[in-house]
Amino acid sequence: MDLFPGFGPLLLTAKLAAITTLILLIIGTPVAWWLSTTRLRIKPLIETIVALPIVLPPTVMGFYLLILLSPQGAVGNWWLEMTGETLTFNFTGLVIASVLYSFPFVVQPLQSAFENVGRDLMEAAHTLGAKPLDAFFSVAVPLAKRGFLTATVLGFAHTLGEFGVVLMVGGNIPGETRVISIAIYDHVEMLEYGKAHVLSAILLGFAFLAMLLMYTINHKHAIKR
Repeated sequence: MDLFPGFGPLLLTAKLAAITTLILLIIGTPVAWWLSTTRLRIKPLIETIVALPIVLPPTVMGFYLLILLSPQGAVGNWWLEMTGETLTFNFTGLVIASVLYSFPFVVQPLQSAFENVGRDLMEAAHTLGAKPLDAFFSVAVPLAKRGFLTATVLGFAHTLGEFGVVLMVGGNIPGETRVISIAIYDHVEMLEYGKAHVLSAILLGFAFLAMLLMYTINHKHAIKR
């Protein structure tokens, strides 16, 4: 007998959030850096596209991703021909959808942190002979560590709570796409409020502790300054 039927969805959700956050930090960092330093007129347009998932209804985004990632879609068809697998209703599709949906929650804190670094320090590093990449990792990244902390926490926590997008793209397949938010919904539909309470309390507790940790560290840093 399964003493904790929510363990599977919880483990799958944690795996999805960890992979998604790692990918977001890798691809979001250069995007945030470019947005913080560029003077091109196209910047507002790019910022709008990045921020769109914040205001776009999850079901709308999930619907278009479902079309794009389906075997008949441009991306889904290409993936099917390359791997023989579909992107919809499997874990890989969930990762792609989660990356796109949580993108602004990682890029925006990083962009703000990079903007606070200022151009003077970077120009000073260049004057001392540091190459752009060296200056970025030796000056910008250490000074933006609070931004990285915020981006990591928000990206991970936001992925944990996804519902509409993951349901549209991944469906509700146990062990494959049934994440904790969908499991909670299923328990509520079946009037299993006790099980829904347990899973909801886990998400609530984690979200509270994660945000508390982030604000505590930021507060201590602000006091030291």
